[in-house]
Amino acid sequence: MDCIFCKIINGEIPKEFDYESDSLVVFPDINPSADLHLLIVPKKHIGGIRDIGENSGNLLAEVYQTVNQLVKDHNLSDNLYRVVLNGGKAQHVPHLHFHLLGGNWKRMV
Repeated sequence: MDCIFCKIINGEIPKEFDYESDSLVVFPDINPSADLHLLIVPKKHIGGIRDIGENSGNLLAEVYQTVNQLVKDHNLSDNLYRVVLNGGKAQHVPHLHFHLLGGNWKRMV
């Protein structure tokens, strides 16, 4: 598979993770759109929104639990932050991922 996120997850492309569990990794976006721009990426390759299955409930719950923890860790609780999920042609990497943006936005994702 030629997926850049799969290569990062498998260690083929070196990347430090801000967070890692059995199901997810979190790392900074290389082209940040805000002061804080983290990607929350499932370890299992899921192509996009349309590929989320009925068995994805636990994964999606973990994504949002992780977002809540990252919001606390980065002192965003009382500030503006956004969680973005792109689909279709707006999804530049064909691997399901979520963007956590906080602080000042530089451009829209």
